[in-house]
Amino acid sequence: MPDYEREKKLAAEKAIQFIESGMTVGLGSGSTSSYFIDLLGRRVRRGLQIQAIPTSNRSGRLAEEVGIPLTSFEFVNSLDITVDGTDEFDRSLALIKGGGGALLREKIVASASKRVIIIADSGKRVDVLGRFPLPVEVTPFGWQVTAHKIEGLGAVPALRRGPTGEIFETAERNYILDCRFDSIRQPKELARKLDSIVGIVEHGLFTDLVDMVIMGHGDSVEILEPNPKATP
Repeated sequence: MPDYEREKKLAAEKAIQFIESGMTVGLGSGSTSSYFIDLLGRRVRRGLQIQAIPTSNRSGRLAEEVGIPLTSFEFVNSLDITVDGTDEFDRSLALIKGGGGALLREKIVASASKRVIIIADSGKRVDVLGRFPLPVEVTPFGWQVTAHKIEGLGAVPALRRGPTGEIFETAERNYILDCRFDSIRQPKELARKLDSIVGIVEHGLFTDLVDMVIMGHGDSVEILEPNPKATP
């Protein structure tokens, strides 16, 4: 079995090489991003001068613990680079994100970044998206109506709940529907259809946002970049 934790660490170590003093950096969420934040904090303590915007409260707390200076979009309009993880990616570097519930902030930060690097272990690579349920953030009001419309696209949506059965709420107090598709062979087309549904705040399909995936693979890393000939 692959050592996924080692692969995550290797990917994070490679991503650190793209960070330079003076940059504003987007900090992703999730276990792989946590490795990156920890390594970035070590470089800051050795003199690296950056500012960062986290994509979740958890990432923000971790960044503060390791000494990374934080800023916000009140003071900056764009970021030089964002390093984030993913729940799944395909050969065109389309992603499914949102397993941790921070997909809205993750997409805002990615869209404001000049460069987006995704770090992942080899288990995140798939031929076709859809093995991981697609998170869709929806308004609490009328979420049942929204879920019904998503069903019309061929999904089986399930309202996300917490460990004790309570409805999961995002940082913006919205709900998440985890939507099971048989497969997502045309992520751009599905993204457009989801964008048109009233009640959806954001969805976890990230297309045309990624500049590079750094994937740990065994004892090494692979650098993957978008292939314009890949299936959209």
